[in-house]
Amino acid sequence: MTSVNTSCEAVNCSCSTNITVWESTINQLYTYFYLIIFIPGLLCNTLALWVLCRFIRKKTKAIIFMINLTIADLAHVLSLPLRIHYYIRQDWPFGSTLCMLCFYLKYLNMYASIVFLVCISIQRCAFLLRPFCAKQWKSRYDVCISVAVWVVVGLCCSPFILMRSNATSATRSCFKDLPMRALNVPSAISMMVAAELLGFLGPLIIIGFCTYLIVKSFRHRNQKQQFTGSTRKALRMVRVCTGVFLFCFVPYHINFLLYLMVTQNIITNCAASQAIRQFHPISLCIASLNCCLNPLIYYFLTTEFKQQLSQHGSSVLRGRLMSTESTSSYRE
Repeated sequence: MTSVNTSCEAVNCSCSTNITVWESTINQLYTYFYLIIFIPGLLCNTLALWVLCRFIRKKTKAIIFMINLTIADLAHVLSLPLRIHYYIRQDWPFGSTLCMLCFYLKYLNMYASIVFLVCISIQRCAFLLRPFCAKQWKSRYDVCISVAVWVVVGLCCSPFILMRSNATSATRSCFKDLPMRALNVPSAISMMVAAELLGFLGPLIIIGFCTYLIVKSFRHRNQKQQFTGSTRKALRMVRVCTGVFLFCFVPYHINFLLYLMVTQNIITNCAASQAIRQFHPISLCIASLNCCLNPLIYYFLTTEFKQQLSQHGSSVLRGRLMSTESTSSYRE
């Protein structure tokens, strides 16, 4: 009996040691990854917001949803320098309120992006199948939907910060180092069900169904030789939304259910908990890639966006070049 206990203790020690070693590499993972996506995410989303708000006057065809998607991405991107500072210095001198805000923005961006991708898919599908409704649709409807999305998603993301305990002034820790609050079984189950059903499975089913309807319409019109460019664009838009959703958010939500069970000591197996904990930061990094991938939706799938960007981008570049030339001639 003594040898068995000693063996078990050795296994637990080995498990905790492996987790500790992996924890030390997470800081480097987050630092390098956030450094890589910060500049492209900031430039692409700032440029996208500039074009969408200033030069696209007709706010139809999901433009309002794209603007809100860009705002969600920018909110997360602008918090990355503070995250990078923490993972390099391992110190958070900015106070617990700002820590919780940056922590909250991560999940707000994720779920707001998911919902707005769903809105874009639904609208493109509905406008393709019901062109008459598209002509009567007002942009203010999209504004009202967007406001409702922000309110609902903002409230639904609040448990992510409520689950974390504030760091003491002595430790000054933040983000992944914030201690998890212990939840009772009903609360843990409710959170898992809400996050997985409302934040993942529901949107996945809706986007998949929109893709199915557009593909079905595509085949039907192709057989009747009524195939149009709008059908191709709608199909391409929904497929890209589906691709971004699957690539960025599926790994996190598959692992999230297991990770929550590990943190609440529901899963106690050493090898399983170790694998789940190690994949958690990787899945979060993959989810953050949506900040860089979403602008590609606007550029490659929105003709007016591409035209306005080419037109005004070239005019700005010409203005800068002329200003540089005039300055050089003045100096000469």
